[in-house]
Amino acid sequence: MFSALRDMFRLPDLKSRILFVLGVLLVFRLGAHIPTPGVDAKAMASLFEQGGVLSLFDLFAGGALRRFSIFALGVTPYINASIVMQLLAVVVPAIEKMQKEGEEGRRKIVQYTRVSTILFAGIQAVGMVLWLRSMDIIYVGGISIVVAIVTLIAGSIAVMWMGEMISDHGIGNGISLLIFAGIVARIPEAIMRTFTLLRTGEMNFLTLIIAIAIMIVVIAGCILLQEGQRRLPVQYAKRVVGTRVYGGQSTFIPLRVNSAGVIPIIFASSVLLFPTTVARFFSAGFAQTIAGIFSPSSPIYMILYVLLIIFFTYFYTAVVFNPVDVANNLKKYGGFIPGIRPGRPTADYIERVLSRVTLGGAVFLAGIALLPSLLTQMLGITTFYFGGTAVLIVVGVALETVQQIEAQLLMRHYEGIMKRRNKAGGILRL
Repeated sequence: MFSALRDMFRLPDLKSRILFVLGVLLVFRLGAHIPTPGVDAKAMASLFEQGGVLSLFDLFAGGALRRFSIFALGVTPYINASIVMQLLAVVVPAIEKMQKEGEEGRRKIVQYTRVSTILFAGIQAVGMVLWLRSMDIIYVGGISIVVAIVTLIAGSIAVMWMGEMISDHGIGNGISLLIFAGIVARIPEAIMRTFTLLRTGEMNFLTLIIAIAIMIVVIAGCILLQEGQRRLPVQYAKRVVGTRVYGGQSTFIPLRVNSAGVIPIIFASSVLLFPTTVARFFSAGFAQTIAGIFSPSSPIYMILYVLLIIFFTYFYTAVVFNPVDVANNLKKYGGFIPGIRPGRPTADYIERVLSRVTLGGAVFLAGIALLPSLLTQMLGITTFYFGGTAVLIVVGVALETVQQIEAQLLMRHYEGIMKRRNKAGGILRL
């Protein structure tokens, strides 16, 4: 492990990427502590002591909402905009055509996503500021209200820009890493609060042991979910080209149990947060009713949460994996699945297997997302938000980032070996 860490900082390109990511994350965490003008910090803190949907909202904001900082909206507007654009790509032919236009089409979709992010940020900022103003948590009026709204929108745009910069010039998915950083940054404070309650006798030691055991089981389940795959055997026919024989080997198509990663969790949570934000435009009584319905402990919320996770798991799997393209590529290069005819029958077979595998993964994903929350509510742990959502995001993003770093290391080591062989015996020339 230590040798791998040493190699990470020996390679100039990989080192610069990692340092760039750490620098952006540092700026993100600093911005989470810069307050928006005119907010009563004590009243805001007492509001979050009540828990509920605000704790989940604050989870994605990395604690910035609790302080109502300039990054209070976090990545939620960008996620909502991404959901809308991906859904529109299914039903709007023009956007679907853009997706198939390569890099030029991708740039257009990214631009539309940015504009949509500003729109969602505006809606959420206005709703949030007016709601807090009605509760006398924001004690300014007039032009200061406009300043607070503009500040929140600008902060959301800055978070979106940082996420894109990490994706383009760093390691891993930028938005996922920002969420990851926000969750991990709250762990030391939560541990200190937990041990303070344990020392004062307000928390039972047995309860803490049960919570730690649940956490270990859930983390193990998340790793199995992320790494599990169904392998479809593939056989390549032998081809003779001139005097050479190609093919004849056996391989497999890996169908991941959870091809969508943590995206369904993030998307489902963001969708369920949006109604609460919109309800704040209306009367306090109506907003309170909607907040109660969409509270994480509400049965309606849990049912919708499970259904949305399953839906987005299937939806995102369909986006990232196309059985027809896989079948066509197999047919093009002389590959086939034993017992299945090439072409359309192969595509249908892959789709059937993928649907069954994805269903198991989606149900398991939803179960892991709900189970820790239910158990921790029974145990009465309030010092930190320990839910499957947080654990899945942390484990999923950590595994994805580590895999990308390992890929970079393997690629560099492979080139290094080839160069050494060239110097030693002149066997290869690069």
